[in-house]
Amino acid sequence: MNTSNPDPAGILDGLDIDLVVKVLSRTVFSPFFVFFIPIFFYANGAHLDMPLIWGSALYWLAISLFWLIKRGSVLYRNQGNFYTPPRFDWGNQIVLITGGASGIGELLANTLAVRNVPVVVLDIKPIQTENYNIKYYQCDVSKWSEIERVAKQVQEEVGNPTVLVNNAGVVQGKLILDLSPRDIEQTFGVNLCSHFWTLKAFLPAMIKAGSGHVITMSSIMGYAGIVRMSDYNASKAALINLNETLRYELDNVYNAPGVRTTLVCPGHVLTPLFQHVKMAPSVFRKFVLPDVAPVTVVKKVIQALDDQHSLYILVPFYANLMPFLQILPSFVRDFLSWFTDAHHSMDHFRKVTGLRDDEDVSQNVK
Repeated sequence: MNTSNPDPAGILDGLDIDLVVKVLSRTVFSPFFVFFIPIFFYANGAHLDMPLIWGSALYWLAISLFWLIKRGSVLYRNQGNFYTPPRFDWGNQIVLITGGASGIGELLANTLAVRNVPVVVLDIKPIQTENYNIKYYQCDVSKWSEIERVAKQVQEEVGNPTVLVNNAGVVQGKLILDLSPRDIEQTFGVNLCSHFWTLKAFLPAMIKAGSGHVITMSSIMGYAGIVRMSDYNASKAALINLNETLRYELDNVYNAPGVRTTLVCPGHVLTPLFQHVKMAPSVFRKFVLPDVAPVTVVKKVIQALDDQHSLYILVPFYANLMPFLQILPSFVRDFLSWFTDAHHSMDHFRKVTGLRDDEDVSQNVK
C-alpha cells in the first residue's frame, strides 16, 4: 500500500464544529484550565496590577460563575436542592423501548442488554438479536388496544418498566396535499399518540414507586418547518410540549419529582428512517451541520439515566440553536434554509420503514 500521499480529506473527516466546541469547552472555557493562566503570567514576572493578571482572573470568575449556575440549575430542577443524586442502580431496572427493532432503539436495547439489564422491545417487527436479556413483543404502538394488551403481558412476565423510552417513529416524506388520511393517522399514531398510550400504561407504577425515567425521542425538526415534512415536524413539535407538560404534572400534581423526564432532539441521525435524505454535500455544511451517529445519541441517553437527571439532549452542537430559530428575522431564516438546501433534502426521499399494506412498496424501495 502506498502511504506516501495520504488523502487529506480522510484526515479531516472527523473534524466538525462539535469537535471544536468540545476542545474549547475543555480549554479556554474550562474553569480548571483557565485558573492556571493568571498563575502562569505571575510566575513569569507579571505584576498583580497588570491587566494581563486581573483580566484573566476576571475571565476565570465569569466562566466559573456560568458553569456553577448551569450545574446548580440542573440539580435544582431535579431535586429541589443542590445535592447530587445517588448513582443509578442498573441492577434494579427494567427498560422498555418502543420502536426498538432498528436504528437508535435497536442500538440502545443491545447496549443495555450487554449490561445485563432486562430490556423489553415493542415493535411491529422483531429485533434481530441473540441477547437473552431482550424480550420482544409484537405491538402496533399507535393503537391503545395493542398497548393495553401488551402492557398486561409485560407486567405479568417481566415486571413494571422503570425506564420508558418512547422511540418509535415514522416519516412519510410527502407534500401536505399528497398526504393520505392513512399517512396522517400513521404519523401521529406512531410519533405522538403512542407516547400517550405508553404513559397511560406504565407511568402510574413509576408515580407509585416515586422513581423512574421517561425518555422522549423528538427531533430538531420540532423547531423548524421543512418541505415534505409537515406531518413529521408537527408530531415532533407536539412531543416537545408533551415532555414539558409531563414534567410540570409530575412535579406539581402527582408529587413525583423522582420520576425523571428527558427530551432528546437530535439532528440528522444516520438510521434507516432517513437513509434516503439528501443533505447538502459541501465541506462547510459537514463542518457546521454534521450528521449524528446513533451511538452518539445512545451515549447521551445512557449518561442521562446514569446521572438521574431530567435533561434536554440536543445534538449535534447546532441543535442547541434551533429553539431560537423562530425569533430570527424571516430573511435570516430563509437564508439559512437556502444555505443548507433544507427544503430540497426530501426531494428524492423513499420510505423504507413503517411500510403499510396499502402502500406500493415498489415505489419506495430501490
